[in-house]
Amino acid sequence: MDLAPFPASISPADSAADARLERLAELAVKVGLGLVPGQELVMTAPVEALPLARLITEQAYKAGATLVTTLFSDDRSALLRYQHARDESFDVSAGWLYEGMAAAFRGGAARLAIVGADPSLLSEQAPGKVARANRAQSKAYRPALDLIADSFINWTLVPFAHPAWAKAVFPEAAPEAAVKKLWDAIYAITRVDAADPIAAWAAHNANLKARQDRLNQQRFHSLHFRGSGTDLIVGLADGHAWMGGASHAKNGVYGNPNIPTEEVFTTPHRARTQGHVSATKPLSHQGTLIDGIRVRFEAGAIVEAHATRGQAVLEQMISTDAGARQLGEVALVPSSNPIAKSGILFFNTLFDENAASHIALGQAYSKCFVQEFSEEELVERGANRSLIHVDWMIGSPEVEVDGLDEAGKATPVMRNGEWVD
Repeated sequence: MDLAPFPASISPADSAADARLERLAELAVKVGLGLVPGQELVMTAPVEALPLARLITEQAYKAGATLVTTLFSDDRSALLRYQHARDESFDVSAGWLYEGMAAAFRGGAARLAIVGADPSLLSEQAPGKVARANRAQSKAYRPALDLIADSFINWTLVPFAHPAWAKAVFPEAAPEAAVKKLWDAIYAITRVDAADPIAAWAAHNANLKARQDRLNQQRFHSLHFRGSGTDLIVGLADGHAWMGGASHAKNGVYGNPNIPTEEVFTTPHRARTQGHVSATKPLSHQGTLIDGIRVRFEAGAIVEAHATRGQAVLEQMISTDAGARQLGEVALVPSSNPIAKSGILFFNTLFDENAASHIALGQAYSKCFVQEFSEEELVERGANRSLIHVDWMIGSPEVEVDGLDEAGKATPVMRNGEWVD
């Protein structure tokens, strides 16, 4: 039986595309995961990404993986649930599956997710059902997610040009042309097109490390974002630390959690965000597009929330639990990065969050501190806790960012979308 190595959306005759997909798989294992001999790998992927999943599996075994286990998902099957399942089923999730994943992570397995899906898959479904299903899944996934958020293991995300995603990004193009355009953008942005992609990532990680070191030296008490529709002060957690690019997981493995990545980020104090902010890009959340987001914070929590599209989904999202109205991350991204320069709206958080400075509602990263703290100490220092972690973009060349010390003295951090040195 002939197992075709590439999907119909990539021409078998296009050897350059084939080679680039192989290089993306190599980056995923060597740069993203930093997989070490003797590790297991748990991978999730849409069924359309089977060609990339196979190449990653090959690279993982070449790197010394003992076992690669891949779990595939299917957008059409997910949609069938909303069309035909009984109402009570939306409060159920496969807890047994996530318990198994958590057990694998506790045993030292690495985690890789291939991302790429229809950004509007659930846009016509009842927001209440979508919210209930997301809440049930978040609760079931929590034991595994905590290990990921805590950097207990090495993990990474990598993209695949899903046809429905490509059509959303390039609606005027024919289906095959849209997929090709999306792949070209992915390869450029992930540095696969560089003469030596691994060396290019080493240089990029060094630049991000230099920027995070500078921010850590400045020890700001808060950040002030100002622009059209935005006047927001984000207080930072006590003892926070900036991170970005590659880092060491607690198992000692060095890798990049996101491919691509352009951000440096840290943990806000959950009770110290004040003011109002407008999103600068739409948010694709769990198969629904939310656009025109405007919110107001008081004492760290959202007290008003509006959207020109997806209002009901936004309200359901921030009602997930108490922490869903508070911040778990703030990130700074210069406008000169490859994603922003592409001029493409990807309708995918992995890309769009790295095109602009952003904030995230919900769960904080415990690794963004000057030292390791207990759960109780993290909460005391301001770290937020929630079932969700949802990034949305608030930065642009028109949004200025200042760092404020404890007395309120301002130091320019970003102007015209770029770093102030």
